[in-house]
Amino acid sequence: MAGQSDPHLSVFTPPEVEFLAEDEKVEIIPKLSLGSLHMICGDFGPFRPNIASEVPLWLAVALKERGKCDIRAPDWMSVDKLMQILEAERESPREFQPLPFHYIEISKLLFKHAHDNIQDIYMVRSLIEDIRDVRFHKVESGLQTISGRTHAVKLKNLSAMEVNIVRPFMIRTLQAFYKHDSPHIIQQPEKSGSRRPQAPDRGPRPLQKKVTFPT
Repeated sequence: MAGQSDPHLSVFTPPEVEFLAEDEKVEIIPKLSLGSLHMICGDFGPFRPNIASEVPLWLAVALKERGKCDIRAPDWMSVDKLMQILEAERESPREFQPLPFHYIEISKLLFKHAHDNIQDIYMVRSLIEDIRDVRFHKVESGLQTISGRTHAVKLKNLSAMEVNIVRPFMIRTLQAFYKHDSPHIIQQPEKSGSRRPQAPDRGPRPLQKKVTFPT
């Protein structure tokens, strides 16, 4: 998405959206005893074997890759829950079902790093892909209803990736209508506004430099 035709309308790339999603909290089941970890983003722990603890997704992945924990899949990633969401999405062509703001990125990271912790992973993956396709189709259908009299568009319960995809098209479309009807209200963007928004720089993960896990 970073290579839009109009640079000042460019948005975050998928990897940048995924980076932001890594701050979402998930539950882990530790396999070690460890004191509290004092991070810039907060304190986590202490950790005790087989006692669930909530941590940011990036920390859960780091521990999982070292064999120090299992990641508990969120409740919404169960087959039954996803089937209910998919059915509701199909039955409501004008509404989006509530899902975590980063559901696409969270599921992608868990499929990659914690596939052994997800029950019925193939069915779960298939259902999430179906839900994503249905929601994207509804976004496209909604955008087709935009006319010259449209001053705002309300799309409730969109996810981060869905917003990221629809934003540049929406801005260009509305600006085209406004420019046609009232060209004096459309200002030319300044050069300084042509920069693509950057994901916040949280610096290097403290885990990699300051934390050493016991073997």
